[in-house]
Amino acid sequence: MNLTSNYRSRDLVQRTAERLHKLASKIDGRLTFMEVCGTHTMAIAQFGIKELLPKTIRLVSGPGCPVCVTPNEYIDHAIGLAGLQNSIIVTFGDMMRVPGSSSSLERERSKGRDIRVVYSPLDILDIATKNPSKEVIFLSVGFETTTPTVAAIIKQVVKEGLDNISFLTANKLVPPALEALLNGKTKLDGFLLPGHVSTIIGGKAYLPIINKYKIPSSIAGFEPVDIMGAILELTKQAISGEAYLSIEYSRAVTMDGNTKAQRIMEEVFEPIDAKWRGIGTIEKSGLKIRDEYTNLDAALKFSVQVEETKEDKGCICGEILQGLKDPPECPLFGKRCTPKDPVGACMVSQEGTCAAWYKYRRVEHDR
Repeated sequence: MNLTSNYRSRDLVQRTAERLHKLASKIDGRLTFMEVCGTHTMAIAQFGIKELLPKTIRLVSGPGCPVCVTPNEYIDHAIGLAGLQNSIIVTFGDMMRVPGSSSSLERERSKGRDIRVVYSPLDILDIATKNPSKEVIFLSVGFETTTPTVAAIIKQVVKEGLDNISFLTANKLVPPALEALLNGKTKLDGFLLPGHVSTIIGGKAYLPIINKYKIPSSIAGFEPVDIMGAILELTKQAISGEAYLSIEYSRAVTMDGNTKAQRIMEEVFEPIDAKWRGIGTIEKSGLKIRDEYTNLDAALKFSVQVEETKEDKGCICGEILQGLKDPPECPLFGKRCTPKDPVGACMVSQEGTCAAWYKYRRVEHDR
């Protein structure tokens, strides 16, 4: 039996489910736990985790998908940059179909704009070297998991003296978003904390929030045994009235995290207030390029006219990202909004709550 199969053991999952059902009698009312990671959202749907839980435990999805929380105006800005003469926009595939106010990168590419999809930010170095007369602009969107790589590339660009590369940044930080949720309308009894992000920032990054708000918290991996174990841990804390950090993904996450990655992030980026799609501005939740690297900041390097931001009034992506509503409560879900023709960002990304629900739970909803 390999390591992955250990964490997908039906027997272990079933035994954990039985323990949860025994604990259910001690639950006063109903417990609501939020996962704050798009990969968790997809795994929970894929493995049918919700169907294993007692009715007194509810899982909701939070703003754990970086593509989903990227606001319209960022897409509009990227589209404006794509219209510049001699520009090449470089992005990850998930960003292509995210709707802006009136268009998307995919539609702009069909009009002849030079917009290229890459699998690694490192590819921009090769693109820039092969196109010295072009301005190569990378759309940097992501949480703490991917930001260190972008920071390292920015340093490499400076080292190599490549003056035709710049970055339009929308990098975000998870802990400030957690605090914003706890200060908002969402009533939560615990956080299922992200695995990948936690490998970078470490468990200690969550301690100020856990201690301040007395919120049960558990870091989980992405296999069924990981997730069920974390839910069991959250349930125990909630029933006992305790609140502390449990790491159920110790094979990858430590309290200190990846200090080298943290250091390079801090050298290149600094925190700023940032807007999250459907949620609003969260204090110190974004990252901007530090002054010593501002010549690589596309927002400062180029002046483009960006259209007035417009939102689709029927889309409830913002409420879904806050765990206030489930996808089927959206009047557009599965009708005007599908993965093939998405209205909201939550349906676009592979880690989006609506995309996960559509792929794995739509049959249940349609019955």
